[in-house]
Amino acid sequence: MAIETDIRYEEEFITNSRGMKLFASRWLPQNEAPKALVFFCHGYAMECSITMNSTARRLAKAGFAVFGLDYEGHGKSQGLQGLVNNFDDVINDCSHYFTTICEKEENKKRTRYLLGESMGGAVALLLHRKKPEYWDGAILVAPMCKIADEMRPNAVMIGVLSALSKMAPKWKIVPTQDIIDLAFKVPEVREQIRANKYCYKGKPRLKTAFELLRVSTEIEQSLSEVSLPFLVLHGEEDKVTDKSVSNELYEVASSSDKTIKLYPGMWHGLLYGEPSENLNIVFSDIIKWLEEKSQYGNTRIEREQKEQNEDIVRDSK
Repeated sequence: MAIETDIRYEEEFITNSRGMKLFASRWLPQNEAPKALVFFCHGYAMECSITMNSTARRLAKAGFAVFGLDYEGHGKSQGLQGLVNNFDDVINDCSHYFTTICEKEENKKRTRYLLGESMGGAVALLLHRKKPEYWDGAILVAPMCKIADEMRPNAVMIGVLSALSKMAPKWKIVPTQDIIDLAFKVPEVREQIRANKYCYKGKPRLKTAFELLRVSTEIEQSLSEVSLPFLVLHGEEDKVTDKSVSNELYEVASSSDKTIKLYPGMWHGLLYGEPSENLNIVFSDIIKWLEEKSQYGNTRIEREQKEQNEDIVRDSK
């Protein structure tokens, strides 16, 4: 059995390319070098330092360094709460911050993984698309590859949303069911999220709804382009994101190293919305996958080292 390690928690604000301050947090093993780097991509309306704290601490206690970034309009970052004006900005912000950490001298020879939950699963897949060779793997937890049919507006409403989102992007009028009630099985967790002032709880803003629909449709149509090693996890009773598309991702992705786990009776919130016995199962699977991947030789690191050595030889001639 793995020995738990002490954790050091740190936080900071960074400035993105648009001059906005974004809140970043990290959980680091205290007395040992991390086994690998894990970059957390949080879900819609969520944030890192409170909502993902238990997740990050589990991984840090298992020896992994965990990093999170509150997207623009989310958590403690600047921006109108709940507004995703352009999903491409979210991807660029995450890519810049995450790669800055990866490129630090002490991290260059460490493996790097994305952990995306719900909308964060879409973020992780789009980060992979932006830099296909950069990431060593991804854990996709109930990923938003498609919005579940129960949550998806009909074709007429989609047309109306598209037109209105251009005229009044900040309006909070999109009709949806209460996602908190649909996503999280444990009532105490629902109350914690409702009490968390950094979690957005209003109706989806018009532009946000349009952007989520746009990127989930894009991802659904390009699942075969996914090529990195991945573990996809989905609750059988998920009513927020569509588990059939997680199955399709597993079937059609071009990755040679891919695993899927479906959990009977579990809902959407697999990382913190289930009873403790279910969370233990999910995290056991996640940590086992991370440990197996980070223990073995890494082809990306070997390739980069080879290229670096070739550059040195070339420069010396």
